[in-house]
Amino acid sequence: MWHEIAFAFGAYILGSFPLMYLMGRLHGIDLREYEDMHIATWRNVGRVQGFIGVVFDFAKGVIAVLIAREVLHFSPGWVAVAGVVAVVGQMWPVFLKFDGEKGNSTGLAMSGALATYAMLIVLIPVTIGFAVRTIPRFRRKDQTVNEKLKFGGPPSLSLPLGMAIAFAALPLAAWLVGQPLDVVYACVALFVLILLRRATAGLSAEIRQPSWNSTMLLNRLLFDRSEI
Repeated sequence: MWHEIAFAFGAYILGSFPLMYLMGRLHGIDLREYEDMHIATWRNVGRVQGFIGVVFDFAKGVIAVLIAREVLHFSPGWVAVAGVVAVVGQMWPVFLKFDGEKGNSTGLAMSGALATYAMLIVLIPVTIGFAVRTIPRFRRKDQTVNEKLKFGGPPSLSLPLGMAIAFAALPLAAWLVGQPLDVVYACVALFVLILLRRATAGLSAEIRQPSWNSTMLLNRLLFDRSEI
């Protein structure tokens, strides 16, 4: 059991490693000042660095799951714990005063490694959300190719909603494809953690504003932003 606990701690450290933040600091940019580090890295540091940052965030969850399962041969429950803890590290990283990303990229990749067939099912709303956001931008004739390739584009409601639906459906999909109950429970925990991060990121500053109301909390949960 101590080996599993030690590895889970290592998975958290891996998830916490702030590669994008460090790349930004090398270019004199504090990416914590931006709402989304992925988009900020791509636009303000460089597309190569932005691509590396996205790949690394995806890899965090996959590495934790694959090492726990294929190398250390942990039980499905501990494999799931390692994966979820890696996502927790990305959302609440010890190296950035526990204020990190929203967990979407690492969570999707981790879920794909943990329960591949279930993730293939729930990728449907994510794909739809991405298409609704992205296709109109690429069809615009008043933009150059360089403008169209600006990662992230304008603020989107469809993609964060698609992400929320996907993580909500993941436990059911995992159960339907015959995943062990420990994995199903881990998927439930992941969904709760994703919503918790959405609800609390930057919340302390917002609730002190006179305009704050309960609708903004619902917007955070569904669309990952207070105002739509």
